[in-house]
Amino acid sequence: MRLIQLSRESLNFPPPEMALREPNGLLAMGGDLSPPRLLNAYHRGIFPWFSPGDPILWWSPDPRAVLYPGRFHLSRSMKRFHLRSPYRVTLNQRFTEVIEGCATDREEGTWITPEVKRAWQRLFDMGHAQSVEVWLNNELVGGMYGLALGQIFCGESMFSLRENASKTALLVFSHYFAQQGGQLIDCQVLNPHTASLGAEEIPRADYLQIVHALSDRALTEGCWQQQTLF
Repeated sequence: MRLIQLSRESLNFPPPEMALREPNGLLAMGGDLSPPRLLNAYHRGIFPWFSPGDPILWWSPDPRAVLYPGRFHLSRSMKRFHLRSPYRVTLNQRFTEVIEGCATDREEGTWITPEVKRAWQRLFDMGHAQSVEVWLNNELVGGMYGLALGQIFCGESMFSLRENASKTALLVFSHYFAQQGGQLIDCQVLNPHTASLGAEEIPRADYLQIVHALSDRALTEGCWQQQTLF
């Protein structure tokens, strides 16, 4: 199989099944990060990820890492921490600051370039992207952001400046998301951090079926309004 070059004139993507096995899931390159293209990609189980200076690369890995909200793994130590948590958790109150935190909290560098930030800010302004903020007093110390896709939430990145801040963001959000009718959090590729919280791998074909079934199903009306979650 060969890597597909996208044009700016068409929003179409090749089928995810055409993705390369090595590197796992690389499907296409090029195009742009316009809201219509991004939304089209996520509805097809595809997401962008690329290094600064490289062309836009589009991925659909097999297997896919997901987290079922009801299977969030709460360790005994995290449970003790959460019972006495010093944090306050909010929804959609500081999207710009959260994505900036995710971009800077990376020792190995970041793929969240100014172009990516602008693209996600547009999605947020349109009501498609969401953020979770973790506060210690009045200081933003952690959070996460991603794309709301019906009863699926496509998690993009998280950051943590204090102990267990990103874990708190995902814990509180998972509980809230399930209450609103959410059924799946897309984690894209499994890593030790998300695995420790209960994320697991499923075949790409299964993930694509889930996206087809759940991406157009509604959550509780008004659930993405700015509010305090914890």
